[in-house]
Amino acid sequence: MPTPHNPPAAVRRALRKLGADIQDARRRRRLPMAVVAERAFTSRSTLQKIEAGDTSVSIGIYASVLQALGLLDGLSQVADIANDTVGQALASADLPKSVHLKRPAGPSRDG
Repeated sequence: MPTPHNPPAAVRRALRKLGADIQDARRRRRLPMAVVAERAFTSRSTLQKIEAGDTSVSIGIYASVLQALGLLDGLSQVADIANDTVGQALASADLPKSVHLKRPAGPSRDG
């Protein structure tokens, strides 16, 4: 049996915000829950869980709902290197201080 997952408070807050934003986006589009759920190939009750920020719903279902609302592009940018300032700083810190070119092997001058 799987171990119950109890995510940190920051994760729960982020998913609650995402759920509220999804709900707002659905309402701005004047789409009923049933229509969005059908377009996302999920149930209305699962969509309710998403809009509540439920941590037990898979990211794949969240992505399907975002796609149904035309918002999937934002998800693909979440961990993009352009938005990863920590990763960029770590990669920059790992760069060599100087680079030396090797001389090509050629005929010797003694010959």
